[in-house]
This record gives sequence, structure tokens and C-alpha cells, in this order.
Amino acid sequence: MNDRQTVIVLDFGGQYNQLIARRVREQGVYCELLPFTTPTAKILEKSPIGIIFTGGPSTVTDKDAPCVERALLEAGVPVLGICYGCQLMAHTFGGVVSEGPREYGRRTMSVLESKLFEGVSPTSMCWMSHTSYIEKLPEGFHSIAVTPTCPVAAMACEDKKLYGVQFHPEVVHTEEGGKILHNFLYNVCGAKGDWTMGNFAAETIAALREKIGDKKVLCALSGGVDSAVAATLVHKACPNLVCVYVDHGLMRKNETEEIVRVFRDGQGMDLIAVDASKRFLAALKGVTEPEKKRKIIGAEFIKVFEEEAKKIGAVDYLVQGTIYPDVIESGLGASAKIKSHHNVGGLPDVVDFKEIVEPLRDLFKDEVRACGFEIGLPASIVMRQPFPGPGLGIRIIGEVTAEKVKILQDADYIFREEIARAGLDKEIWQYFAVLTNVQTVGVMGDERTYDRVCGLRAVTSVDGMTADWARIPYDVLEVISSRIVNEVKGINRIAYDITSKPPSTIEWE
Repeated sequence: MNDRQTVIVLDFGGQYNQLIARRVREQGVYCELLPFTTPTAKILEKSPIGIIFTGGPSTVTDKDAPCVERALLEAGVPVLGICYGCQLMAHTFGGVVSEGPREYGRRTMSVLESKLFEGVSPTSMCWMSHTSYIEKLPEGFHSIAVTPTCPVAAMACEDKKLYGVQFHPEVVHTEEGGKILHNFLYNVCGAKGDWTMGNFAAETIAALREKIGDKKVLCALSGGVDSAVAATLVHKACPNLVCVYVDHGLMRKNETEEIVRVFRDGQGMDLIAVDASKRFLAALKGVTEPEKKRKIIGAEFIKVFEEEAKKIGAVDYLVQGTIYPDVIESGLGASAKIKSHHNVGGLPDVVDFKEIVEPLRDLFKDEVRACGFEIGLPASIVMRQPFPGPGLGIRIIGEVTAEKVKILQDADYIFREEIARAGLDKEIWQYFAVLTNVQTVGVMGDERTYDRVCGLRAVTSVDGMTADWARIPYDVLEVISSRIVNEVKGINRIAYDITSKPPSTIEWE
């Protein structure tokens, strides 16, 4: 697994840094995101075919501005500097970086002939976000792109394979950003495109088989895509995997049955499914505060899992569905470090195991889904909607009861069914129903009702960090509203949430 071509993305604190790494991966090239403080020797040890400097909030002329050793730029490895990274490259080689002219948003860019711009339109739109600019180019560099206000929208020193762009090719607002990144990777770095999920899956299964052999492995299977793909990879490699699925009674309609059908019946896994719904509902009785509900559900989950783990006894390995964004957000630490907010966070303290296995720690979420398809998981699992650990417990405003859970399960099922029927399930990132604690007057037939308001939430997003409310067609909303009110007893009014994140969050609690 270590002989694949690698690009290093050096993080200077920009807001698009994970996006840069994802865009490189999308081009079929493996990359790692490392902090700019990573020693030059350690970077070069990885034998990268190219290095990308990200943007960042700093000014290169400041006393304590983030920097790299000049030796890294003179190591013979192609480098692409983006925004701050471009300015840093210019500054390092003796160019002049000054304040203004400032550029924010879409700008018309004209390009000159260059390996970086092969096949790129002479004029196109790019996305700018900078307060400083390159006033004087360093010796050996020349401008290869301009905007009406920026004389160095891109620069190059072809002899040294050093390139800088003042704009952001990684964002969709740069019309031909994907082509520009492709050109750097393939025309400049000589990429082969050896990063595919088929290769990853085969290599990972082989490595797990060699590492684990016939030793005993335990996995907390939530049914979410991360734990599902991680468990399936281990299952294909090792004969002694035991998965524990805890049904806290707050899952979506028919979800538990589907998880058992897919993993126990379909994949042939040794799956222990624990029905703890009554236990969780009892623990939540009378509780209305959202954070308290979360803590109770989390603590109760650990207790149930601990009880089941004790029945299994000591295991050699514990499987975690940690993915690359988790690693990045944890500070790119050692593999043994687990994020506190991970979906099985806390389990290492209650399980007798020797080592943690994290087969997905190199993957972004979209890659996890692609890997899931490669290893034969059904679309219903791979494309499953993001679902919070506390489940419907935080989509029921106020106290959680069995009656409310049933009402919400039915309403949510109708919502998701109609979104899929309308062909919108691939366009909308997340969509779900919320049962509010508001009751309103209604009329059904000749009778007056006093039932609950159901909130509908649907958003478009890339990674959940920001989100916009989805523009669901009125006729689809009409069908959804009509079905829920008519088919679900206890709801007489539907409200559609049209706030974005920020200022709102995606979940209501």
C-alpha cells in the first residue's frame, strides 16, 4: 500500500484545505494533508510526486508568518502554491508581496500558454479571496495569468517546476479549476492516476488479512456508512469478526430490520443485535433538555455495549470507523488517538482489546461511499442519510416517548419515500422530519383536532460544515404534507424549514 504515488498538501490554515485534498483525490491521485510545520526531511521521506501549498489567513510579510524551508522548494519536487501559498513562494525567492489591490469573489482571468493551463480557455472565471498581491515577481518567474486588477493571478518557473496561483482552483466558482489541478498533477508531476477505490479495497483487505489473520476482532456496528464499510472490509479479510449492533429504539422506520438483513443475512457476519429500546426509553423518561438527552443516550449505549463485550470476552482488535476528516480534526496525531466525538467514542475504555484497527482513516466521506460500492454493499447502506448517534431522540423536541417515536418514524418514512420517488434523493444532502412540541388547532372532516406540528428539514451541502436549505418543488412538498397529515395520526400541520447553516444548524437539537 505504500508504493502508490503521493502528493503532499501543506496546510497553512486556509478554509478550503480539506477541499484541496479532496479535489486531488478526485483526480485519481492519493494525497496527505500535513501541517506546514512538518519538517522538510519528513515530507521528502514520503517521496511525493508533488507538493501543494494551501491558502491561509496570514500575511507573508508578517514577522511570525507561517513559512517553509527554502530547501523544500529547491528539492526538485513540483510545487503548486495556492493564494497564500503562491505569495509565500514569491516571498521566499525574493519577490515583493504588498497590500492591495484586494479581490474577493468571481473575477475574469486571462491565461497565457503554460503546462498549468493546457486546454484551459484563454478567458474564464476564477474565485479570488486575497488582500495582498505579488507586486514584483522573483527572479526566474513570470506571470502566466492576470485579472483586470491583479497582474500576477498565476506565476511559473517552469525550469524548477514551481507554480503559483492567486485564485482558488479547488472551489466550484473557478470554472476550470478541476482542469488546472489535473494539469498540475498529470502534466507537471507525472501522475499515473493509481488511486482508485478498487485498488484501495483490494490492498486494504490484503493488509488486514496479513495483520489480523485468525485473531478475534470486535466492531460496534451503528449501521452508518463508516462503520458499515469498515466492518465489511475486516469481514472480507478475517474469519473471526464479531459485530455488535445496539438498537436504542430511536432508529428510523425499518432500519434495524434492514441492518440485520444486510449484514447478518446478506454479508454473513456474526452480528449480535441487541434490542435495548425499552431500556433507553426508561432512561429518557421526563427528560426534555437536548444535551441531557444526548448524554443519557451516549452513556446508556456504552453500558449496553460493555455488557455485550463482557459476554464475548477479550479480543485482539477493536474496529473503528475513523475517517480522514476525523484524523485531520484531531490534529493529525498518531493512529491510537480517537476523537471524543466519534460515533463509538468511549468504547476503548470498556473493551478488553490489544489494538485499534482503522481501515478507513485515509478516506474522505465520498471515498468511503465509493469503497462501499466496490465491496458490494447495497445503495441503501452506502448512501444512507447522515444520522446522529442519539437518533430520533434529538429529533423529538421535548420528552421522548414510545408514542412520539412511532409518530416521527412514520412521518420521516413518508418524507424520505417521497423525496426518493421525486428523484431528489441524490441532490439533497440530508433530509428528515422533526416532531415538535407545538400543538395547533386543525379540522379533519367535521372534527376539531389539536395535534402536533411536524417540521421538515432538507439541506444541500458538501460536508455538513455549511448548508443551504433545499428548494424542494412545491408539488412534491404538497404530496408530502398531504400524506403525513392523512396517514400519520397525531400530526395536523407541516412546517418546512428554510434556514441555512449558519445561522441555524442542520439538526434542530
